Amino acid sequence: MDLEEFVKRKIREGCLMPDMVAATADRIQEFKSIDRHHAEALAAAVIEEVRTTLGHCGDLFTFESAGVTMGEFGVGSRGTGDGFAHRQIARVVGSTAATVGVDQLDDAGAVTLHERAGTHPGEVRHVLCTVDGMHSRLSDYPFLAGFHATRATLRDLYVMGATPLMLFSDIHVADDGDVGKIFDYTAGITTVGEAMGVPLVSGSTLRIGGDMVLGERMTGCVGAVGVAGHLTPRRGMMPGDRILMTEGAGGGTIATTAIYSGHHAVVEQTINLRFLRTCQALLASDQLYKVHAMTDVTNGGLRGDVHEMATSAGALVMIKEDVVRGLVDPTVAGMLAKLGIDYLGVSLDALLITAPASAVPGIVAVIEGAGVKVCEVGWVEPGGPGAVLIREGREEPFSPRFREAPYTPVKRVVDTWKKDEKTMERAVTRAADAAIRKKERIVARLTRGT
Repeated sequence: MDLEEFVKRKIREGCLMPDMVAATADRIQEFKSIDRHHAEALAAAVIEEVRTTLGHCGDLFTFESAGVTMGEFGVGSRGTGDGFAHRQIARVVGSTAATVGVDQLDDAGAVTLHERAGTHPGEVRHVLCTVDGMHSRLSDYPFLAGFHATRATLRDLYVMGATPLMLFSDIHVADDGDVGKIFDYTAGITTVGEAMGVPLVSGSTLRIGGDMVLGERMTGCVGAVGVAGHLTPRRGMMPGDRILMTEGAGGGTIATTAIYSGHHAVVEQTINLRFLRTCQALLASDQLYKVHAMTDVTNGGLRGDVHEMATSAGALVMIKEDVVRGLVDPTVAGMLAKLGIDYLGVSLDALLITAPASAVPGIVAVIEGAGVKVCEVGWVEPGGPGAVLIREGREEPFSPRFREAPYTPVKRVVDTWKKDEKTMERAVTRAADAAIRKKERIVARLTRGT
């Protein structure tokens, strides 16, 4: 319960002060076991603070409203809406000196330490950084939240050909949340970290909204820093490449699906380090230098990730659906089929690799040597960018949805709501344009030293 937002809405509605105090005190007493006198005193203080903040203007106190909410646009829901928003973020960031920047749609960024002719590809040349938020619906399951966020952030380093060096974390718990959540979340992080030999070195612990947000909601993220000599970003995919995919049992998304659909036993399938061990084995072998590109099947499922790879590389991707289906953990696949969830549209925690045909046997040998199943699921052609799914011998467009495949009862309801995507895109672009202009104004002011 966000008291600040509640009061702002009451003010916009023209609510009188006595009624506003009473209504806010009612909300406070729904969450806190305090007497009416103290509830009303807190309510009055909240209202006073909110009123003090109203009416400010100028660059430092206002922003260009898009008039489109995060939920309406599917931000964080790993579909085309989310992808569009991330492309606008890249525009706001602008041109940088990064070797792999946010405009390239990879989940980890890289900067080059030095350029030197004759550098061996195994030497450290690049520093990489990435961060992953915990799944929002795992708030009541801190260990799972920490475990899966950590595994996800390490995946993002590994698929860039990087060796992880350290982890950092962030956790925010609402005012009524139990302090024990912090420890359980940290245990989830360090379980993965210790198993993979990557230490957690720093972090931040705060409340969500300070005194203003009531309830037990938790959110947070885990980041990682690594180094690499040979990078394998998505843009490295080339026409003629073969596409390999490893088996997958999902991560935070599948765990969430299992919890909120009553298939609790499926959560156990997600507690593994197969993906990380596979990448570790690849990085320790000479086969890594034959890999053109790697990514993990997460963002909007295979639909989303193949689309992003094709866009980054400017190529046409062909995927054989019958082979992909056999790489989904049978228990997970059974749950998704029973619930009517498109397994191609959700995170599977599988590894995608593109490489020349001549390199496939050696790469497969390394992966199978790590005890992980892997198959050739497609190939890359000139053209596009785009993707084609070959299903039962027929070719069909293989494109992401506006949101990822709905995998909880709430998401299924939200997925039915009508959306004017083009109108929202124009509004979101306008807001990004305004942010860019503001950045330019403030940078100019700071450069002048005023």
